[in-house]
Amino acid sequence: MSEVIDLKEAVVLLGQFPALTGATLKVSQGEVVMIQGPNGAGKSTLLRLCAGLLPIREGSAMVLGHNLGKDRRKVRPDVGLLGHMSGLYEDLTVEENVAFWGSMVRAADHEVSEAIEFMGLDGRLRDVLVRQLSAGQRRRTSFATLLVQRPSLWLLDEPHAALDTEGRALVNGLIENATKSGVTVLFVSHGMKEQTDLVHRVVTLVGGRVVEDTVNGDSSG
Repeated sequence: MSEVIDLKEAVVLLGQFPALTGATLKVSQGEVVMIQGPNGAGKSTLLRLCAGLLPIREGSAMVLGHNLGKDRRKVRPDVGLLGHMSGLYEDLTVEENVAFWGSMVRAADHEVSEAIEFMGLDGRLRDVLVRQLSAGQRRRTSFATLLVQRPSLWLLDEPHAALDTEGRALVNGLIENATKSGVTVLFVSHGMKEQTDLVHRVVTLVGGRVVEDTVNGDSSG
């Protein structure tokens, strides 16, 4: 499998604060890797770096074959970042939001409908304004927009947040289906309860550095 992410001693500053202090991480195509660590460890910063949203100050970062130190914008069309903020338009309906993001990649109408249906948003919810949705329904809508964009790298910050048991199972199934087609998934979690059989590795981040890399229960870093 080819390497999708290759970080070497990556340093990222947020203002003058070093959010990443020398993170080294490799992720191969089709892997599902969970990032854990205490608050302020740099987990969200790591995702935003890989999405091309933050500049690297020192070290190197290759994502999907793009050198983020030279031009981080080139990686953005192939990356889907689902953060704490939904990225949804409050005054648009569920369908209008998914269709808008789908238009960015020229998704067909049936792809928009399939994404909505997969996330359980068809029926009456399809035409509901986002501002009227519950937190869990918003999360599902965000996943539908991710689906319709067809990125090859998913960067998910607390993907199970606000979801009920059914929603959490749906997200796990979504990840499983995606990786079967070669999608790579890197997601952040504050706890271990999201670590399912889908997770190939668990990486622990402390103080902006990777301090442990566990594969199938074996510590390797």
